[in-house]
Amino acid sequence: MKKFTAGIYTNQDQYKSFLPSLVNVPFEWEDRGIDMLLSEAMRYLGELNAYSKLIPDVDFFIKMHIAKEANASSVIEGTNTNLDEALSPEVEIAPEKKDDWSEVQNYIKALNFSINEINTEGRPPFSMRLLKDTHKILLDGVRGFTKLPGEVRTSQNWIGGSSLKDAVYIPPHHTDVPDLLGDLDRFWHNKKLEIPELIKIGIGHYQLESIHPFLDGNGRIGRLAIVLHLISLGILQKPTLYISQFFEKNRAQYYDALSRVRASNDIEHWLKFFLNGVAETAKDSRETLERIIDLRKKYEDSIESGMGIKRQKLGKDLLRKLFAKPIVTINDIKDLVPMTFPTANSIAKDFQRLGIFEEKTGRKKDRIFYLREYLDLFNK
Repeated sequence: MKKFTAGIYTNQDQYKSFLPSLVNVPFEWEDRGIDMLLSEAMRYLGELNAYSKLIPDVDFFIKMHIAKEANASSVIEGTNTNLDEALSPEVEIAPEKKDDWSEVQNYIKALNFSINEINTEGRPPFSMRLLKDTHKILLDGVRGFTKLPGEVRTSQNWIGGSSLKDAVYIPPHHTDVPDLLGDLDRFWHNKKLEIPELIKIGIGHYQLESIHPFLDGNGRIGRLAIVLHLISLGILQKPTLYISQFFEKNRAQYYDALSRVRASNDIEHWLKFFLNGVAETAKDSRETLERIIDLRKKYEDSIESGMGIKRQKLGKDLLRKLFAKPIVTINDIKDLVPMTFPTANSIAKDFQRLGIFEEKTGRKKDRIFYLREYLDLFNK
């Protein structure tokens, strides 16, 4: 079997760009450690998928997984936000962080849009067409909005440095991009290739990052594509895998593993890094869901023992909604579970007294309440 060849550097006018090899070809690996990692990653993904199916109201929890993935992926690209800020209302965001906050919100919108497209009968499956539509949402009204959102680039881009002269990496010339993307699309959907789907996802991520098909937002789209591909294949039913956390935590190794493929054709090193990340993240995501269920039981017990009978139903209904929106105002509370402002205010006081809520502003008006222990499960 022919060994994997990443590509070649080709001369342009004043620089050399990297031309990736086509990937829609048979592929086998020599390192048997990949077999073990592949088996482990698929096992943990299976457990995560099964667990997410068993949890009542799981979609409320899923919104937090999406927010965590969005924030971690954006942080890799240099945004300066934490999860609490990403979930806070815009009016509470400092002016110097508004742009970062908006980029995370766009990622959340883009991921939700893409999942809806994949799950809607008659819509196109996972493909470059879907990623282009997703990219348009990702850059809507934020930094990079002038860089052809939703359109494949028609000029040269680069990574690192201030110009092509001192760039760390120069992707393929724009004239080569359409053919490379067509090949990648065919690779994703080629059922004749005897390559495990998770291996194809790993190779596809590397190839997409190497092609760098957009003028901006390539990293976020490439990481978003991993989750979308898993869902489109049915490996995951819900977007419970926040893989960007692993890449962010191991950022230097992440970039080094991608660069190493281009430098020495070492796709196996990248695949081992990728599969290890999937396994670790899937295991962590499942454990987070388990801790959420324990915390939910603790909160419900507190409501039953510490609130009057009439308010217990309102309290439990509110708690369920808070798992999707864990940072709220009194107005949010009365809208989440229709009730009067005074009732919402009283329930917020009950939740504070029971240790469910934490109020951070210290204000008498326009207070903001945090479902602190729940947020801490995702902030750890």
